[in-house]
Amino acid sequence: MRLSIFRYILCSTIIALPALSASAQEPPSSSSVVTLDSCRAMAVANNKQMRIQAERIKAAGYQKKEAFAAYLPSIDFAGGYTYNQKDISIFDSDQFLPVKNFDMTTQQYEYSLVTNPETGMPIKGPDGQYVPSSVAYLPKEAMTYDIHNVFFGAVTLTQPVYMGGKIVAMNKITKYAEELARSLHDGGAEDIIYAVDAAYWQVVSLKSKYELATSYVALLDTLHRNVKAMVDAGVATKSDLLTVDVKLNAANVDLVKVDNGLVLSRMALAQLCGLPVNTVMTLEDENEERPDVEPIATMYDMSEVYARRQDLHALELGVKIKEQQSKVALSSMLPNVALIGAYSFSNPNMYDGFKKNFNGAFSIGAVVTIPIWHWGGNYNKYRAAKSEVNVMKLQLEDAKEMIELQVNQAAFKAREAMKTYTMTSSNLEKANENLRQAELGFKEGMLTVDNVMEAQTAWLKANSENVDAEIDVNLCRVYLSKVLGTMDYQQYYDTEK
Repeated sequence: MRLSIFRYILCSTIIALPALSASAQEPPSSSSVVTLDSCRAMAVANNKQMRIQAERIKAAGYQKKEAFAAYLPSIDFAGGYTYNQKDISIFDSDQFLPVKNFDMTTQQYEYSLVTNPETGMPIKGPDGQYVPSSVAYLPKEAMTYDIHNVFFGAVTLTQPVYMGGKIVAMNKITKYAEELARSLHDGGAEDIIYAVDAAYWQVVSLKSKYELATSYVALLDTLHRNVKAMVDAGVATKSDLLTVDVKLNAANVDLVKVDNGLVLSRMALAQLCGLPVNTVMTLEDENEERPDVEPIATMYDMSEVYARRQDLHALELGVKIKEQQSKVALSSMLPNVALIGAYSFSNPNMYDGFKKNFNGAFSIGAVVTIPIWHWGGNYNKYRAAKSEVNVMKLQLEDAKEMIELQVNQAAFKAREAMKTYTMTSSNLEKANENLRQAELGFKEGMLTVDNVMEAQTAWLKANSENVDAEIDVNLCRVYLSKVLGTMDYQQYYDTEK
């Protein structure tokens, strides 16, 4: 009979302590009490991925300004220096140029030619050309210029007029990219808050399980003393006592596991909060009587859910970005027009007798580029971009279906968690009453010690199940707020933004 009771107690222990294998250690006492909101705020502020996303928001803002600058004229300067081995000469030798004189008879300028005194006819030279009587002498040296050291430069101004819609599309892309970075930042905050809540309630759960495991060890210790007294009185065997010893040792082992798991859970929570892993934190909900769990609101409108979901908003922005990228691809098939102005200068310069000083001049013009034939390359690039738009739209529709399934599953799980919590609360009330009746019967001599221990084991199991149900409700609540898009995450990084 006693052996069957011992087996019942052992089975009750296994059922009542399902989280004993998860492990932790009773932390040293700390005067600081940390709330769930404080853990969330620390995690959002200290998380490295959140910082990365914040920097990506800044980068997207800079890229947006960069794209807007394409509307405005660009001013550039280019300069250089060249050393040339030889001078430049217009003539290869000295030149003799015939000159004209004004003829009064013809009232025109005529060449002065050498004539034959006898015939009066112009004389031709050996080369078959008439011989001028007067020439202008141009020495080669006069037409030779020093270009050994040449300095040159230009200041140019370029104003885009029409780039096929590329500039407008790029500005829209960078605008959507900035919104996308913010959406990913917000989505990351939701994930962090959910992870912190899970770690927070895990610590609370393990702390409650630690206290329950301690109570169970005390229960078995009391049972050990009672059985030992019965052995001494000759109403129980040593085998009964050894059975109790085995169970007591197993309970102590499980208590150590819970101890270790609690320490590890606190480390995980501290790491999520951005604190050193050995930081000692006393959580608000681990040592105080927690209020009754409030019901979870599971009513929702999917159209409103779609509007609030950050991941869905990110996909919508992805569609818009792909649409603008297709316009960029289309611009490669359209004409480009730009105005150009420049001031060019050099030393030596050719504006004033090839003097060795700086001089320059302004010039203005327009450039038009019209694509004519590229063997379908640009057109296929545009078609590929349009296909990417269709892919993003299909991904968006698929995401909506998955979100609807996710929301329905989360709502169902939340309702079931509330039902489980209600049942475990009812079972706990019955277990409390059962324990009260057992203790009263024991005092009156109506029940044995084993009957009291059995009632205490049932009370332990009911408490453990109630703790699990309460934690599950809290996690279901925060998860449902996450999938519904109603989680208030911005309060934790308003100052950061």
